[in-house]
Amino acid sequence: MTDYVQALTTVDSADASEQLARSITSARLAACVQIVGPIKSIYWWEGELDEAEEWQLLIKTTTERLSELVAHIKEHHSYDIPEIIVTPIIGGNAEYMAWISAETTRTDA
Repeated sequence: MTDYVQALTTVDSADASEQLARSITSARLAACVQIVGPIKSIYWWEGELDEAEEWQLLIKTTTERLSELVAHIKEHHSYDIPEIIVTPIIGGNAEYMAWISAETTRTDA
């Protein structure tokens, strides 16, 4: 298992994206959350093809904080089944990775 991951989720508004991003980073569950959007999603829901304007959150964290992050997203998300996809970070700038570790373990927030 890698030490670092990027989690992805989507929400239904710019306000919701900022609220969720701030709650995640304030809780030190991630060092950084980037918001991308609006994006257009086309998907199946309850047997019908649907579409929505959404905002995507790209969340950088450690594998150590991942289960808490997933629980936090589920608790603070408005969707019945929030998209939460996690991708391992297999390499990158060593100083950046150290920064992720430092910011997700700080307690002086």
